[in-house]
Amino acid sequence: MRIGELAAATGASPRALRHYEQAGLIGSERAANGYRLYDPGVVVRVDNIRRLVAAGLTLDDVHVFLPCLDRDVTAGPPTGRTLEVALRRLTVMDERIAAQVAVRDRLAAALDAATGGRIRPVA
Repeated sequence: MRIGELAAATGASPRALRHYEQAGLIGSERAANGYRLYDPGVVVRVDNIRRLVAAGLTLDDVHVFLPCLDRDVTAGPPTGRTLEVALRRLTVMDERIAAQVAVRDRLAAALDAATGGRIRPVA
């Protein structure tokens, strides 16, 4: 299957597919005309990659899941390594959220001070 067909089958853009390939998460053969040709089985792998990225993992994080990307990644029990990666990513997200909340609180306090409390931020 060519890249456009894979994109249509998975909802991933051709650019994202090339990025996944560059990251070593999927592979392709080259046709005589230079077009990338993907095995139809890579659809499951791309769906799993997209699911993991949507959950907040980076493509580097996804490498840990390589052994299970060709089947339902959520069906099997997690390994120690996959749990470690997921927990580390969750910690990073929590730290970023806390930093953003702190910035938001400083801005809200500055608005409150500047307006004498007349303007309230939308929650």
